[in-house]
Amino acid sequence: MKFKGKAHKVGDDINTDLIISGRYKFKTLDDRELARHVMEDLDLEFYRKITKGDFIVAGKNFGCGSSREQAPLAIKYAGISAVVAKSFARIFFRNSINIGLPVIECKEADKIGQGDKLEIDLESGLVINRDKNLEMKVKPLPKFMLKILKDGGLAAHFRKYHRFKLD
Repeated sequence: MKFKGKAHKVGDDINTDLIISGRYKFKTLDDRELARHVMEDLDLEFYRKITKGDFIVAGKNFGCGSSREQAPLAIKYAGISAVVAKSFARIFFRNSINIGLPVIECKEADKIGQGDKLEIDLESGLVINRDKNLEMKVKPLPKFMLKILKDGGLAAHFRKYHRFKLD
């Protein structure tokens, strides 16, 4: 699983209410409508600035707060390929894998600048910053998580195999 896109930087401790405000997540079940409001409380123009395939790059504790799946769903349906962060809130990390949104823990995320062009190889655990000619090795995701992501999330994986086939 390889991705290319540009970085959209956010800070530390970005909670799920900043990712998708409560004023939207309880109004609609339409994931595409939620996507139009992703990160709106941080930047009103965020959705208009992203291009399909881009990345969110964050500091520590990305996705803290409530455990609702609307936050990673809004990111995924906005067209973001993956989230790269120094660290993730545990429930956000797991919800992201479950809905098919790649999340990459990168201790060197602060070396990535706004708009930098990135290439990510999930299987080898490599984040390449083309603008800074920098390769950052990250801990690859376990094979069973890669399988879930390749299948489009946990529900899609189960529909495909009619069971959990994680080997």
